[in-house]
Amino acid sequence: MNHGAGGEAMQEFLDRHVFPHFPKMESEVPLSSLDDSAVVDGIVFTTDGHTVKPLVFPGGDIGSLSVAGTVNDIAVMGAKPLALSCSLVIEAGLDIGLFESIMASMGRTSKECGVPIATGDTKVVERGGVDGLVVSTAAVGRRSPYLDHNIAVAEEYRRFDSQWTSDDNVRPGDAIIVSGTLGDHGIALLSFREGYGFETVVESDVAPLNGMIEGILKVGGVTAMKDPTRGGLANTLNEWCGKSGVGMEIDGPSIPLNGAVVNACEMLGLDPLSIGNEGKAVVACVPDMAEEILKALRSHPNGRNAAIIGRAVESDRPRVVMTTEVGGRRILEPPIGDPVPRIC
Repeated sequence: MNHGAGGEAMQEFLDRHVFPHFPKMESEVPLSSLDDSAVVDGIVFTTDGHTVKPLVFPGGDIGSLSVAGTVNDIAVMGAKPLALSCSLVIEAGLDIGLFESIMASMGRTSKECGVPIATGDTKVVERGGVDGLVVSTAAVGRRSPYLDHNIAVAEEYRRFDSQWTSDDNVRPGDAIIVSGTLGDHGIALLSFREGYGFETVVESDVAPLNGMIEGILKVGGVTAMKDPTRGGLANTLNEWCGKSGVGMEIDGPSIPLNGAVVNACEMLGLDPLSIGNEGKAVVACVPDMAEEILKALRSHPNGRNAAIIGRAVESDRPRVVMTTEVGGRRILEPPIGDPVPRIC
């Protein structure tokens, strides 16, 4: 299961058993970059497979998740998502009312973010072939009309080494911002699926973020963005460190967390910083623009709990060091896998 969980085990699996068999291709952002999307001949392109269990959960379902997650992968590259594809693999016997409600949810989310579903494919397999429904979505996008302005603002303060807000573009001094509370999606799925019955119902944060991201590109100064899904914040920050060759100093008490999520994680022995999210963005930006970007995030409904949590630093070792509530320091390790499987 860890081979598909987004952490170090999946990275090793891909490097050893998948990538060696694929032909190399020249592109602006290639497969080997392992960004949230590729860029080929100016076209931003991503794909996602969704095997979430259960199909419906507090705050969303596999339909809204599939649209929002794929749109977000395009948006965090500094691109405007244009259209989606939808491939359905349906288990024979799936309740038609449930299926239709999921399709309606996909349609509402598509309309909400302004990205139409333009093409697709449908297959039905025998009982036991899949667990109810698998939804695969892909999307294409083009360069945001605000990305060049964003880069120009950043270049007033430091060199901008990419044409996109990619993982390898974080530099020492960049501020690190998260757009809201972390771990909500994974805990919502886990508590509902396992029937833990916490006093407070935790809802998934699933949401398309292209509108919010467009707002901060208009402000300018963003250097990198990522959708912290599998592996959560810990995986995102460690990826940035490795790809950009920087260290991170993170202030743990500044990280926004839902109290119910913290309590659930303490009960279950989980780290909320390693749990997946589906409606949050992690943003790196030039420090001079951090407060303006934070203000823009907080003005959007999906970013009202945004916070500056740290900065990138010069380091001989690309790692994340986090200050704790009691003033200690600990290494925030990348997760081997996702502690909560089947959440996306």
